[in-house]
Amino acid sequence: MPIEHHDLLNELPEYKDQIHALKVSNAHFRKLFDEYHELTKDVENMESEQKPVATEVEEAAKVRRLKLKDEMFAMLKEA
Repeated sequence: MPIEHHDLLNELPEYKDQIHALKVSNAHFRKLFDEYHELTKDVENMESEQKPVATEVEEAAKVRRLKLKDEMFAMLKEA
């Protein structure tokens, strides 16, 4: 099964300009963005079994990634 890519621009292409603007102007957004992308890389490695972990660890990482995405999405809607 192919691994889905969940980078933020792939997930929210309609917010491309706002994502860039917030990355440049908002340190908190930039921190969330960086954490989201690091976590996405980790999850993709877990899914492809390059980094074998327990199912619970993988699921917890996916939940954390979703929470980060939700927080950034709320900030994008306000921008």
